[in-house]
Amino acid sequence: MKFLRTASTSRLLATILGLVLAIAAGTAIAVAATNSTPVPKAEPLADAVHGALSASPVQGISANITFTNGLISSDDFTGGTTDPLLQGASGRLWVGDHQLRLELQGGNGDAQVVVNGRSFMVSDPASSSSSQPSTDQGVPSIAQIQSEITKLLQRVTLAGTGTSDPGDIAGRPTYSVTISPKHSGGELGKLQLAWDAATGTPLDIAVYSSTSTTSGPVLELKVTDISYGTVKPGVFNIPPTPGYKVVTVSGAQQTAASKALKKGKVAHTDVNGVSAVAGHVPFTLVAPPSAVGLPRHDVTLLSWGGAPAALVTYGQGLGAIAVIEQKADTAGSSNSSSQNQDEGQGTGLSLPTVAIDGPTGQQLATGQELDTALGTMVRFTRAGVSYIVVGSVTPYAAEQVARALLTP
Repeated sequence: MKFLRTASTSRLLATILGLVLAIAAGTAIAVAATNSTPVPKAEPLADAVHGALSASPVQGISANITFTNGLISSDDFTGGTTDPLLQGASGRLWVGDHQLRLELQGGNGDAQVVVNGRSFMVSDPASSSSSQPSTDQGVPSIAQIQSEITKLLQRVTLAGTGTSDPGDIAGRPTYSVTISPKHSGGELGKLQLAWDAATGTPLDIAVYSSTSTTSGPVLELKVTDISYGTVKPGVFNIPPTPGYKVVTVSGAQQTAASKALKKGKVAHTDVNGVSAVAGHVPFTLVAPPSAVGLPRHDVTLLSWGGAPAALVTYGQGLGAIAVIEQKADTAGSSNSSSQNQDEGQGTGLSLPTVAIDGPTGQQLATGQELDTALGTMVRFTRAGVSYIVVGSVTPYAAEQVARALLTP
């Protein structure tokens, strides 16, 4: 929680986007058999997915890629500074045996995402982190895949007739699928995924906004050229660039933080509800029964950095809004305008300051607002408590939730 409150926005976004890229590209550890047919025949979606998951492993992958990031308007960047993670770039991708490296080329230096066994590193000129990968659960059968698709269709709409859409990308035969949420999708419009029909390797991952003024994706990672074969181990052994600021996140530290929060035998995951959570935090919990027409869904005790925090959610699904509350320290309570100036250092990104007013027009707090094509984040501090409001909603909705917190 302290990292969320005090980290610059560029570090937050670089870390989040880097993790998305690592996870998305990491699924490419599948697979090979070649196919000279540029466009494959149409298949039922479950069959196409099963074929991708059960394809024979390839020795490695080397590819040129393009990354599109339209989450933040170019108007928010000043001074001519570019950041490949925040503004998009072209680059290269390598995948080996439980290893991955994504390189995005920018004018201020290259951004890197490196996955090595049980750890990963995300670095732009400001950040790096590590974590644990997911466990392989094996390849499900066609019947199991179809069952999961049927369940998924209760919540999303599948474009077309339920078959995979054949095509070609980077000279490879592909299948693709497009889904969009049926209800409570927030600002998420649709998600497109295309994969190599012969190897199962993801070749294009695109996210579209329901509110964007452009027809293209707001986030996309697309292969423009690809080859399969062994990748030299040295490709994945790159140290952090000298002078970069390094932020490390480890499972051991998270476990220690969780243990530090225990009182007696009660862990943070066992504490839910307004009264219970209020008794475990060193500040006055604010959790109005509703906000912007959404009913309060849950209140949960969190542990972040060894300190207790509260997570309050309003609504459900992709359209839900989350509020994180934690006692502010001296550094986190600094002047909002000064903090906002610090946000843009190194990236040229400048967040607008937002005034959170009461019902009669009096200013209750000043915060920073990050408005993207997929959602909004507002963070502010008042009376020794820091608040983060985040959701796939418009700035107006996020600001209204902030006002509801200050005028319960």
